[in-house]
Amino acid sequence: MTGTFALGGDLEVRRLGFGAMRVVDLDPEDAAALLRRAVELGINLIDTADAYGPETSELRIAEALHPYPEGLVIATKGGLVNDGSSDWPHDARPERLKECCHASLRRLKLDRIDLYQLHRPDPKVPVAESLGALKELQDEGKIRHIGVSNFSLELLEEALQIVDVVSVQNEYNVADRRSDDVLQACEDQGIAFIPWTPLGRGDVPRSEALLWLLRRSPVILPIPGTSSADHLDEIVRWAEAA
Repeated sequence: MTGTFALGGDLEVRRLGFGAMRVVDLDPEDAAALLRRAVELGINLIDTADAYGPETSELRIAEALHPYPEGLVIATKGGLVNDGSSDWPHDARPERLKECCHASLRRLKLDRIDLYQLHRPDPKVPVAESLGALKELQDEGKIRHIGVSNFSLELLEEALQIVDVVSVQNEYNVADRRSDDVLQACEDQGIAFIPWTPLGRGDVPRSEALLWLLRRSPVILPIPGTSSADHLDEIVRWAEAA
């Protein structure tokens, strides 16, 4: 299925992942069935965030899949606050990111998170301070690899001077290519590029949108989300045609 990518050089994942934001819309049994189906289909990268729910997505991943099968990589994020509004506020202060990471560890029933991502840079906090907190967590063994999300090329270049960034998660699809420069930098440096909203919002057929991404660059790891097991089966069939 679409080949693999060595995330951080040591975590071999299949290039088609699963975005777990929408499991919060399901009842617990249906969410568990969907997550287990993703693993049955060979998906071994599941992306979530503490803000999804909030907290619900992480809890349901643990309820459905713990103890986790060997090779399953769970990526989560911190730095946004789901306060019930449509525009989640930023909060990437070092002390809060540390609290968020420890809470995610508890919810996910993990001793170490394979990929922890800064959900969005906080305009009130220097990115060096936010990433410095993640580096401290990494040094403590709480985080294996560090990723960033919603980063410009300029911020990515700054981040690379502070930590080893192994992934960038930006909005990107066939109709929205504003992150082309970031993708190119990721490709040049062997960094995973994880597009959110990978299937787009427009009129392009979703199967074609996914195939376009998988053929666009070998560092792209799409993480389409769905609340339907049948749709997930369909997505995997699309990916197998890439």
